[in-house]
Amino acid sequence: MFKSFESNRIKSAVVSVMIVLAALFGAAGSYAADSMTSQPFTGAKVNGGNVTLTKDGGKTVLTLSDDFVVPGTPDPHWQVVDSKGNVYLLERLPIKGGKINTSITLPSYIPDVVKVQIWCAFAESLLGEAPFAAPIN
Repeated sequence: MFKSFESNRIKSAVVSVMIVLAALFGAAGSYAADSMTSQPFTGAKVNGGNVTLTKDGGKTVLTLSDDFVVPGTPDPHWQVVDSKGNVYLLERLPIKGGKINTSITLPSYIPDVVKVQIWCAFAESLLGEAPFAAPIN
């Protein structure tokens, strides 16, 4: 009888640990779903680095990787393409004081993102793009 009681306590403890682990992995999985990294940039002037899309308090934020190199063109901008092929020209990469917009918040009117592009507004040419595996809402 004592062995049966001890066996039940052990089973109960194991089940409790499994529930806690399942909850932790579930939370980690939902967090991971709020972040997606693109394929590397490829193009005429931008080859390398990628962009990560994250959800932060209901806002969508794009962040360039640390290995991204800003192209030496006159007016590079962030640009995104949605799943319907609509193109949205956004902020400049370089800003005052020699700083770089390595992270931007997308306007709420952009429904989803299929790829991020670096666009030269001066020459009106595509410098490089980084697609996502699937559209991200």
